[in-house]
Amino acid sequence: MGWRFLCQVTLKMELRLVLNQSPVAILAALPRWICIWLLGPGCFCVDLFATTPPSVIRHVVVYGQEGKFAGWPANHGMWIWDHEILVGFSTGIHKDLGKYHNIDREKPEHHVLARSLDGGETWKMEFPAERGMLVNAGGMRHGTMDPKHTEPDAAAITEPIDFTHPDFCMTLRFQNVDGGISRLYYSYDRGRNWKGPYLVSSFGQPGIMARTDYIANGPRDCHVFLTAAKANQKEGRVICGRTTDGGQSWQFLSYVGPEPTGFSIMPSTVRLSPEHLFLATRRREGPGEQHHRWIDTWESKDNGRNWAFMGDAVADLGEGNPPALTLLRDGRLCLTYGQRKSPYSIRAKLSRDHGRTWSDPIVLNSGGGGRDVGYVRTVQRPDGKLVTVYYFYTPDDIYRRIMATIWDAGVRGES
Repeated sequence: MGWRFLCQVTLKMELRLVLNQSPVAILAALPRWICIWLLGPGCFCVDLFATTPPSVIRHVVVYGQEGKFAGWPANHGMWIWDHEILVGFSTGIHKDLGKYHNIDREKPEHHVLARSLDGGETWKMEFPAERGMLVNAGGMRHGTMDPKHTEPDAAAITEPIDFTHPDFCMTLRFQNVDGGISRLYYSYDRGRNWKGPYLVSSFGQPGIMARTDYIANGPRDCHVFLTAAKANQKEGRVICGRTTDGGQSWQFLSYVGPEPTGFSIMPSTVRLSPEHLFLATRRREGPGEQHHRWIDTWESKDNGRNWAFMGDAVADLGEGNPPALTLLRDGRLCLTYGQRKSPYSIRAKLSRDHGRTWSDPIVLNSGGGGRDVGYVRTVQRPDGKLVTVYYFYTPDDIYRRIMATIWDAGVRGES
């Protein structure tokens, strides 16, 4: 069988696989085709340009107890330093409330942390409220405040924050979903000790419902992406703000999109270049059970001053769930989220063209027991593996647990 024939057969197979994909995928395949034509179908370059699909490695229980409820990592935040990972979430007492959050509204709800020192393989619980930290008194709860836990009133930031300290982390937490104040806490020792609470700027809005979404630009320079109350003081719309003096003052930069009739909340943002930001939000429109809930995306090419709509990354979430965006080391975007419609699951999508197109959904965990799942956060380990943390339950295990899925995003052509 001749050289030319082998090359033709190999290239025809390549063409069938790639021509139905995006122009970006076709361009990415050109080096492989040239290599095959010049050096033959068995050349080593074939392996260099090979495609490896995403795959789930394992699921790990971060926290779960019989009779207890655990949920909402996206309300708290997640941080990584090499192989050390810290994540926040809420715990309470389980109570069967049907399709709604099965946490007892008349029992204390605690804000806790879990820490892993081995890249998410094992976890240990931490209880900062027992030491008067991260109490967020009266805020961000479905249950009640534990009367044993108290903290000072939120104060102004008078000492500049060093946003680039090697062991820095920060969390922003809201009081209620329709307005009011939000609090800021930060740490210089990877979340073992926290300073705060500090009062989050109102940015001239009727109220701020902050969750943890920030980008540190320099020692005193940081962008924050927050949910603000709409003009009617209801939840909500996304805003972008910035400090250049370590948090002592804050500048309102922009609204992300027009004010919605429903809501646009819970942004997740990554920086693609010194001026290029990309952001995803949780959307809802329509009344009651007739609603439509999805994830949309926006980009700014002037460092947050103006935003352009980039399309819907996930068209239908069922009951709705916040996005978690992660910029992978190979330049792809990873979007993780919970699907609150059947089949109830934790999913991901990948994009290698800065969010213009997205892969088909990648199922990270399936078989959820209902819509009380999700609120994901995702980080990438030094070895390239991803750790996605969320809350979850199954028909056979009704108690909501915090789970971590360790997975591989694959290489090249899956997005």
